[in-house]
Amino acid sequence: MSVGYKRLVSITALFFLRTAVAWAGVARPRHPSGLNWTAPAGASGSVPWNIVVLLTLLTLLPALVVALTPFARLLIVFHFLRQALGTQTAPSNQTLIGLSLVLTYFLMQPVGAAIYDSAVMPFQRGQIDAWAAIEQGTPPLRHFMLKFAREKDLALFLELAQAPRPARPDDVPMRVVVPAYILSELKTGFQIGAALFLPFLVIDLVVAAVTTSIGMLQLPPVVISTPLKIMLFVMVDGWNLLIGSLMRSFA
Repeated sequence: MSVGYKRLVSITALFFLRTAVAWAGVARPRHPSGLNWTAPAGASGSVPWNIVVLLTLLTLLPALVVALTPFARLLIVFHFLRQALGTQTAPSNQTLIGLSLVLTYFLMQPVGAAIYDSAVMPFQRGQIDAWAAIEQGTPPLRHFMLKFAREKDLALFLELAQAPRPARPDDVPMRVVVPAYILSELKTGFQIGAALFLPFLVIDLVVAAVTTSIGMLQLPPVVISTPLKIMLFVMVDGWNLLIGSLMRSFA
């Protein structure tokens, strides 16, 4: 098991530990009326309830990967590319998702390392509790998302949340940063996808014009344009250019 994978597992476990503490009553917060929280009748303790809550929250992990990482932008661009090439199911969805996950790990590894050093390691040593670990691990992730979130989107969600304008980026709450980041990533992904369509659209138009002018109405233009688009993409080393441009867009 690689060090990077261990860090990713530790960060994920730490996040769900904090949520389980908050929701399942590990810390046993006091009720507003002054009464302590107690387990339901017939329960032998809070541990089984913590496990149920933790396993339930694990179902949110795919949504967190999509919401807090560049995964959404990468997958959108790859699907646009496949539609522009006209290959329908090649590469397959599994291939595109796997490639997006690998590139997401490559991009998020420095962020994960920073969270691991500032939050996970002190928590494992017992120097801080889960709440403090989450607070110390949030700034690297917030800084990453703020780097790619548009000011227009941040202003929109600040207005919707009726929150005051923060004095500095570190004061922006995560409930504003996360949706603004997702919206910005969707817009960027569609912009890149639209740009990818243009050269292949020109090929489709040229092929359609030629086949129509010579009277080849019985042969669909897509039968001719698809091989031409694939040949062009391979000749210019399209995958290298696309992946390189995507990675540089996050630099």
